[in-house]
Amino acid sequence: MNSKKTANLLTICLKAGKTVKGFDSVCDAVKNGTAFCVLTASDASEKTVKEIYFVCGKYSVPIFRTELTKEEIGILCGKITAVIAVCDKGFADGFAKIVNT
Repeated sequence: MNSKKTANLLTICLKAGKTVKGFDSVCDAVKNGTAFCVLTASDASEKTVKEIYFVCGKYSVPIFRTELTKEEIGILCGKITAVIAVCDKGFADGFAKIVNT
């Protein structure tokens, strides 16, 4: 995954207000059907990654492991976090394209 492209798309997504930050909030977004994909930080803990994979797997929400660290995500969104839910189909498709290139 291209970290610069990821950061740029994430910045636009954040400005559009189409993200949910933090583990519990992301899980809620996945469960209530508002999350189209979930991004994880490269340095997210194994426990966090395992739990988010479980929740996303249960609700068929794709997960993309980014090259961005929790701190880099924090700089972009103002909150150090390991997981972000993307709550817009277009943005989710954008992240999928970045992952698959």
